[in-house]
Order: sequence, then structure tokens, then C-alpha cells
Amino acid sequence: MLVLTRKENQSVVINKEVKVVVLEVIGNTVKLGIQAPNSMDIVRTELLELAGENCPAAN
Repeated sequence: MLVLTRKENQSVVINKEVKVVVLEVIGNTVKLGIQAPNSMDIVRTELLELAGENCPAAN
């Protein structure tokens, strides 16, 4: 895993098409902005885990 340090309004680019921007940091909460092609699915990890729990074929 690559670990980077970014401040507010700084960003990283992934594979020349996905840009992740740190919009805001308040306490232990970080607000991210993600610019990616519409054809790319972006899903929070906790939702993927829930989908896996609700789908017997995923287990």
C-alpha cells in the first residue's frame, strides 16, 4: 500500500484519469473529492462489505 501525506486542497492522480482531492480536514474526519470518468464505479468500502454480507454467492 502506498501511503501519502496531503494537506487541504492538495491532490493525487491515479492512472492519469482519477483525481482525488483533500477538500477539508476537521478533527479525525477527511472530506475527499473524486473526479473520475462516469463509466468508473466509486463505492465506499463499508457498502461493498454490506453487499458481500447480503449476497450468499459472495461468501
